[in-house]
Amino acid sequence: MNTIQKWFEQVAGVTRSERARWVLAQQVYGTRGLDVAALQKPACWRRKAIACRLQGQ
Repeated sequence: MNTIQKWFEQVAGVTRSERARWVLAQQVYGTRGLDVAALQKPACWRRKAIACRLQGQ
């Protein structure tokens, strides 16, 4: 079965190392969801508080 998989990967142009990199990328980047709760407030309102703290106000 591994031989057939190897032949398919050669014909399709996908190597084991590419597949391993894809799996690693999915583990690193694919598990996190987008946190849209932080985007409910307009960006200008979020930045103003940070800018005021940096200026010492």
